[in-house]
Amino acid sequence: MEFGRVPEAALNTIDFALPPEPVFNQQVLKGKKQNEPKLYLGCAKWGRTEWVGKIYPPKTKEKDFLEHYVKHYNSIELNATHYKVYGAAGIAKWAEKAKGKDFKFCPKMYQGVTHRGSLKGKDFITTEFLRGIVAFEEHLGPVFVQVSDAFTPKRKEELFDFLRSLPTDMQFFLEVRHPDWFGKPDVQQELFNTLKEMNMGAVITDTSGRRDCAHMHLTVPKTLIRYVGNSLHPTDYTRVDEWIGRMKYWIDQGIEELYFFMHMHDEAYSPELTVYMVDKLNKLCGLSLQKPEFVQQQQTLF
Repeated sequence: MEFGRVPEAALNTIDFALPPEPVFNQQVLKGKKQNEPKLYLGCAKWGRTEWVGKIYPPKTKEKDFLEHYVKHYNSIELNATHYKVYGAAGIAKWAEKAKGKDFKFCPKMYQGVTHRGSLKGKDFITTEFLRGIVAFEEHLGPVFVQVSDAFTPKRKEELFDFLRSLPTDMQFFLEVRHPDWFGKPDVQQELFNTLKEMNMGAVITDTSGRRDCAHMHLTVPKTLIRYVGNSLHPTDYTRVDEWIGRMKYWIDQGIEELYFFMHMHDEAYSPELTVYMVDKLNKLCGLSLQKPEFVQQQQTLF
């Protein structure tokens, strides 16, 4: 993900501290830990050739990447569905790879709906997109709707009308990026209040150059975090440490589901930072999340 990228030399000048916990979240969290909160960690794509020989066995063919990905992560932020509308048959083949696992696919809505012209008059293509992804069945996680960087609050009624048209038996999350959504407290408050009324989540995006997108608001007792690291720069680790602390707090306050997706400007390094994060999360929160196993580690075991 290139969104919010800054020159490496600027990273040590950025205040990466997460914002204080919004009072707003007290309306959503019950203040008491759930018996079994669900935590899902993953990446944006499984088709990373850089992982062959790292977490995928040497000479793994691309058609087999997903089969190996599900052994290392329990979810995927599915960007592929943003670029093409997939039919139910193709989706079902992906779901089959996760059979028997507590694995979630979190598809990004097709760009033909969200990024091309108005959101009005998109009923047919939206229905086709949804018709495909329901084939994930029990492996379908939240669907996230991203509008373009140029989509401003001046189009809020268009956005809200579209969101209200979506089915209520699926969990949706919204990602907005234009700075005006975050620059004025009344605009931001209206956005989060509206999402809360519709039982929709607000995507939290943590990227270096756009700290305003790490808003920390929970409009449902679930969250979807898109974290963008910087190829294992030292700040990646301190940022992850802070996220672990916040997630622990949310778990203790009763969050029901948490999705954390690891992005990098160079995705080759996502597995390393995932391992660091899972080790700390498991220790601090008493969890048993799976983590990537490197080929070299597997060879050592045998």
